[in-house]
Amino acid sequence: MKLRDLCLAVTLATTLPAHAGVFDDDEARRRIDVLRQDTDARLQKLETSAENNTRAILNLNAQIENARQEIARIRGQLELLTNDGDQAQKRQKDFYIDLDSRLRKLEGNLQTAAAGGEQSVPAESRPADPAQEARDYEAGINLLRGGKHADAIAAFKKFIQNWPKSSFQPGAHFWTAAALAQTKDYAGAKEYYARLVQNWPDDSMAPDALLGQANAEQSAGAAKTSRATLEKLIASYPNSDAAKTARQRIKK
Repeated sequence: MKLRDLCLAVTLATTLPAHAGVFDDDEARRRIDVLRQDTDARLQKLETSAENNTRAILNLNAQIENARQEIARIRGQLELLTNDGDQAQKRQKDFYIDLDSRLRKLEGNLQTAAAGGEQSVPAESRPADPAQEARDYEAGINLLRGGKHADAIAAFKKFIQNWPKSSFQPGAHFWTAAALAQTKDYAGAKEYYARLVQNWPDDSMAPDALLGQANAEQSAGAAKTSRATLEKLIASYPNSDAAKTARQRIKK
């Protein structure tokens, strides 16, 4: 209102003659009304323009803030995916390192079993042909080593069926599970790892079987179940290398 009155006063001062008596009262009032209406219209236009500009600025600020939040969300997802990819590569690398180490140890045992004949197996569980038993087991190992996971799975399952009393049963279950995990059959891998732990809890492969089971569960998206398996591993085999790995993963 102050701005309008000021504009009106300035306009009157510049348009009306110095002597007020030139116009009669009606004409003066008419001109004042016209000037007032014109001033009101201009002020209304200015106020509307100012409101529009303010609204546009607020909208722009809101869009900028939304864009920042979206960038932060995408950056977080990218970091998560990068970390998951690194962990997956590390698990795969660890698997092949562990596989190579076990196969090197196993080669000596197989040679001893094949050369020793019946002496390599207890009398109460002695198979008809211990040398053939060792060859069948080694065939599955060689398929796994060559990356023929589907063939290795079939060979180990056949071995488990044909040699139910074999001392290689824990190993056959372990490598069946490992090969299944490589084909992304995580449910099957979990099953064979669990069978090993249940049937041969004192076997040297049992801790690694629990770790493999936890890996399969993690890969299948069951993070809580995987953590529970890691905790079981630590409680059951606290001094094993697998338990050390489990502790590190839980910390992460």
